Amino acid sequence: MRARHARGMSLVELVVVIALVAAITAGLVGVVRSGSDGPKLRGAVREVVAQLRHTRAHAVLQGRTAAFALDLESRRWEAPGRRGRLPEALSIEATTADEASDRENEASIRFHPDGSSTGGVIRLSVADAEWRIEVLWLTGEVRAEQLMLAGE
Repeated sequence: MRARHARGMSLVELVVVIALVAAITAGLVGVVRSGSDGPKLRGAVREVVAQLRHTRAHAVLQGRTAAFALDLESRRWEAPGRRGRLPEALSIEATTADEASDRENEASIRFHPDGSSTGGVIRLSVADAEWRIEVLWLTGEVRAEQLMLAGE
């Protein structure tokens, strides 16, 4: 009977393994680097969308105008019966109807009893990720989309 001897790895196999380890490590470094702010951004988008939809539903159910207000400096938001704050790491931009806001540095979107709104766009971003939240004026529909930034 012949004894089987363990065969060693060839140079090509070794190079492939090293390349795979390097690629996985590079991918993990990117995830870890942006990992802390990415979930904050997604959470903030979900929160703003939910509060805008809550405000619209409140206006329709109560039969009177209701407003969602976002202070761009303090990052505090207010909806009917609710208040909160967005993370410091985020950049916030908003375009809303001028007459909708009662205060300076505040973005306000008002919803009417018929479901329509004053409309507007809120952009939340961090590092190389950005989301656009749009409120349609005619229907009051709230939409959110992740934007692709240059270089991606």
